[in-house]
Amino acid sequence: MLHDMPDFSHRAQLTELMDEPCSRDVMRAYLCDLAKTNRWTMAYRPLLSWLDKLTAPLPSDADPLRILDVGSGYGDSLRRIEQWAKARGVAVELTGLDLNSDTTAIAEEATPASSHIQWVSSDVFAFTPQKPVHVVVSSLFTHHLVEADIVRYLQWMENHAQIGWFINDLSRAAIPFHIFRIFSKLTGLHPYVQHDGPISIRRSFVRADWQRMCAASGLTDRDVLIQGFKPARLCVARRKPR
Repeated sequence: MLHDMPDFSHRAQLTELMDEPCSRDVMRAYLCDLAKTNRWTMAYRPLLSWLDKLTAPLPSDADPLRILDVGSGYGDSLRRIEQWAKARGVAVELTGLDLNSDTTAIAEEATPASSHIQWVSSDVFAFTPQKPVHVVVSSLFTHHLVEADIVRYLQWMENHAQIGWFINDLSRAAIPFHIFRIFSKLTGLHPYVQHDGPISIRRSFVRADWQRMCAASGLTDRDVLIQGFKPARLCVARRKPR
């Protein structure tokens, strides 16, 4: 019935199961299936494409590109970045930062012993990088925050990222909401993913949201690129003037 349809004109004030306490085994199974969803939906493509453009002018003898992934979760984005860097001969130092110590441990377990990714458990606003950070990235992180903290996060990235930053998140819209509800059930994804996926979409953003939050953080339309990617991604990119 029409009156039961979700309202996509505003962000929903709902809670995701992954933000509630659960066992490490449950979290591991959840994150594993979330990573499957990321692979199936080509969720890494916007970030890797942006990194290609960002690093194109870097000299081969440049210092390692230091990349910080905030809200790194299962670590699948950073592992893909590590593969991307190896394939292109780009020297990198990669750090995954997550508030949940269980999540950080799970990411480390899922990472090959040959990897050089560093995993850190900390609140981003309390985190002080040991070395200057060139690039800050995040995937499916910002929709977990209230708007005031997103503005604060934008300012944090501006203060810490020397070259630029990239936010890879979802687009709030009815079609991806309904498609994911059906898709997650048909593919037998973890019950938490089936529950949280549609809620994540309802908690996510449209372009006007990002324009408002960027303006509140002191950024203009000329400073950032807000771009949609299929399916159901809305990304915000910032490349600082050299």
